[in-house]
This record gives sequence, structure tokens and C-alpha cells, in this order.
Amino acid sequence: MNTNLLLGILLLAGAAVLLYFGYTSSQTLAEQVHEMFTGRFSYATIWYFEIGVGAAVGGVLMLSLGLIALAVKARS
Repeated sequence: MNTNLLLGILLLAGAAVLLYFGYTSSQTLAEQVHEMFTGRFSYATIWYFEIGVGAAVGGVLMLSLGLIALAVKARS
């Protein structure tokens, strides 16, 4: 298996985990009260979402590069 494919899959799996943790963190009572008074989520929750989205974008890019490399290799 191509290294880019493997890294892309791992990044997407990590992104899914981080986004899940960010979502569950944002739904807690303490986080809801914090958002009600400040108008934003806590920094920890924001980091979960930001890193999760970044990992998802990186995973899609790595996965697409791996698929392109696999297609080029299959043609030659």
C-alpha cells in the first residue's frame, strides 16, 4: 500500500476521533453554560474542532495524492 494512502486514512481516522471529542465536549452542561455567558466555546473545545478539521483536510489531500500516485503507477 502506498504511504500517502496509509497516512491519509490515519489522518482521517484521527480527524473523526477529534471531531467526535469536540462535539461531545461542546454538548456538556459546563460548556453550554460557558457558551451562554461568553458567546463562545472554551479553548479546549475549539482546539478539538480546529485540529480535527485540519487533520481531515490533510487526510483528504494525502489520500488524493496516494490515489493519484496509484493511478499513475497502474498506467505505466
